[in-house]
This record gives sequence, C-alpha cells and structure tokens, in this order.
Amino acid sequence: MTAPPAAGKLPSVNLLRRSAKTNDADEGVSLSKGASAQAAAAAAADATVAAKQVGKGRPTPKRSVAEGRRRGPVAPPPKTQREAIKRSRAGTKSLSKDERRALSAERRVKMARGDQAFLMTRDKGDIRAFVRDQVDLRRNFAGLLMPMAIISFIILLIPNAYLQTFGPLVLLVLILAAVADTTVLGSRLAKQVRTEFPNGDGSTLSRTGRALGFYAFNRAIMPRRWRVPKPRVKR
Repeated sequence: MTAPPAAGKLPSVNLLRRSAKTNDADEGVSLSKGASAQAAAAAAADATVAAKQVGKGRPTPKRSVAEGRRRGPVAPPPKTQREAIKRSRAGTKSLSKDERRALSAERRVKMARGDQAFLMTRDKGDIRAFVRDQVDLRRNFAGLLMPMAIISFIILLIPNAYLQTFGPLVLLVLILAAVADTTVLGSRLAKQVRTEFPNGDGSTLSRTGRALGFYAFNRAIMPRRWRVPKPRVKR
C-alpha cells in the first residue's frame, strides 16, 4: 500500500498536465521559428540590395526619345528671324560661349543652304523656293532701291538746291517703277505656281498673286549676295 502523504503537505498537481520535457520542446520550436523569420528577413534585404545594384531593369532612353515624351502644348514655329534668335538663345543657355557660336554658325550655314528644317516659316515650301529662283533669274527694279536710297541721302547733304530738289524725285519714280514691276511679277508667278503646283506643296502659305508678289519684292530689294537662302540659279 502507498503511504499517505505527510500531514500539512499537499501533493503537487500539474494543472496544465505538461511535463518539463514538453516545455523544453516548445521553447526549442519557438527559437527555431524565430531564427527562420530572421533568416527570411535577411534574405529579403539581400534581394532588395541586389535588385538596386542591378538597376531599374530597362535601358535609359535617348535624349530625343525622352524629349518626345514630354507633355504639354507644342510651341508654334517662329514667324520672324528675331523670334527664332530668341528661342535659340533660350535653348542654349546651358552651353558655353564657344558652343553657342559654333551652333549659331552651323544654323546660318544650313539656312543659307536652304535646309527646310532651319528656314523661317515664310521661306518654307517648294512654292517659295520656286519664287526665289524666279526672282534670282532676272534683274529687278526693286534691287535698285537700296543703292538709290543711299545716293539720295548723300545728295541731301550736298548744299545744292538743284540736286536736293530732283534727287528725291528720282527716288520716288524708282519706287513706283519697282512697285509696278513687282505687281506684274506677282501676277505672273501666281499663274506659274498654279501650273507647276496644282495641288500645292503641303504648306499653309498663301499662293495668291499679292502674297507671292510681296514675297518676291522682299527678296528682290536685297542685294544678291545678302539674300537668304542663297541663290541657287545664275542670271
């Protein structure tokens, strides 16, 4: 028979019914789970660092492609040479002085050569090139206006009443002759353009006789060596 417990002492009862071995096993499992979690976190951190070192996963786009993706309204082409110069200066502020000079010289050369990408809006198109060739093929009264204006200014400085009276009259007659010559040329150019370019040249510039005559006058009034684009034909 089992001896009864001593008086004053109660038997120890394991309420959770778990032995010490079971507790030790649970602690081991908890430690192993914590170590696994730490290992997984370390592996994820290493993968993130490796991904950053490899790169963004795609090649860097070219500057032209990146500029083509920019959003926003596209500025209209410059209408005058002064506006084109302002835009050119605004776009080349980050360049050095020598680089800006080289870029400006290159643009002048291409504009004088007649490159469509570097011409002003008023000079673009096959029709305007045709008008320039017709003006460069002939001698125009408008080409005498600038030399005559200089001569008239010199005449006004001479203290001679005869010269000061008839000098401006000669200039006025020459101006009227230039306007009449250009009007006839504009009408003839309009007919030739309708024949040579029945469907136009794709530009939005006017093809009326008045517009073509005014364009021809602006080119004819300049000396041949100062014309831009440079003449392509010989007289």
